[in-house]
Amino acid sequence: MTDGGPAGERELAGVRSVHRALDLLERFDDEHPTWTLAELTVASKLPKTTVLRLVTTLEQRGLVAAIGPGRYAIGPGFLRWSRLSSASMEIPPAVRSAMGKLAADTGETANLYIRVGRTRVCLAQAQGTLSVRHSIAVGSALPLWGGAASRVLLSDPPVLAADPSVIDDVAAESPYGSDFPKKLRALAAATGERGFAITHGERELGASGVSAPVVRSDGRVVAAVGVGGPTTRFNEDRLPGYVQAVRRCARTIGSTGWSGFSAS
Repeated sequence: MTDGGPAGERELAGVRSVHRALDLLERFDDEHPTWTLAELTVASKLPKTTVLRLVTTLEQRGLVAAIGPGRYAIGPGFLRWSRLSSASMEIPPAVRSAMGKLAADTGETANLYIRVGRTRVCLAQAQGTLSVRHSIAVGSALPLWGGAASRVLLSDPPVLAADPSVIDDVAAESPYGSDFPKKLRALAAATGERGFAITHGERELGASGVSAPVVRSDGRVVAAVGVGGPTTRFNEDRLPGYVQAVRRCARTIGSTGWSGFSAS
């Protein structure tokens, strides 16, 4: 805890600046690989002078790079961290084996996601056997306001209880309006009670998904595993089998002792 004097105020200001810089970096994703200063100012709701100062600092450290007049992308400084992250976040063979069985049993592509801030990141994938597939590139960051895996990750007890602002922040980025935060929290809570989620066309028209939580021994949801594919295949005849296979895979991964890499 900081004191109320000048030193404490400086410390709080420093922490606030770090959070703001990270917030700007988190806005770079597959759907928004580049931003202008004006766009970042609108999206972050920060003063233009603050955005300019933060972006300038990030650029000096190589974390963002100017790719045109006033337009920025993620910088080369992340390459070193990316290599270190890949080495430390190797998925255990037992987890990959369980995902391979899920893909083989359902014919659909299996994905493993973790929550990183307001996004879900695909950690691993097992390709389905059917000719028409719906695949997400490993490493992709997707918004948490849509999709079965998102509901599962938001059902993590601390997210629902101790840190409700996560859901509010996520819902604010959706296209569904001011009533969506309450709805999203209800959907996440229902997912926690059911132990799985099913969605159709929530993030992408024509794509459906089934997902279940990988639960740690202390009850934390450390990841979401599931299958995705064309909505035409996710019908009443196939869905029960998909749900059963996905939940079985989630339990298998949980039993390996893999603790995941999700945000605390």
